[in-house]
Amino acid sequence: QVQLEESGGGLVQAGGSVRLSCAASGRTPGAYHMAWFRQAPGKERVFVGAVSRYPTLTKYADSVKGRFTISRDNAKNIVYLQMKNLKPEDTAVYYCAAKTGSFLRVGDISEYDYWGQGTQVTVSS
Repeated sequence: QVQLEESGGGLVQAGGSVRLSCAASGRTPGAYHMAWFRQAPGKERVFVGAVSRYPTLTKYADSVKGRFTISRDNAKNIVYLQMKNLKPEDTAVYYCAAKTGSFLRVGDISEYDYWGQGTQVTVSS
């Protein structure tokens, strides 16, 4: 079992930056690939980006490439999502998730075993 808890959300103006954190606890969090998903009102939860168990691989949705950066600190069991140049369409609840298995399937929401409760990010225009 792995427990995930997000923090760092809030209200930010368009063009601004926010850093989200996901604290992992429980059984060997470092053994999991970690990802961020987001869900806007009335829409499905979608993949934002992921970082592999060994922090050498990352993958991003096209909509956030060049603006968002995922990193992880395995010593602290924290995964970060640094978001820059935010746009109103980035407004959503952001969820942290953990999975085992292949990193090739990190964009597939059904692959994830554990989820956090989410943190709201609102970008005003």
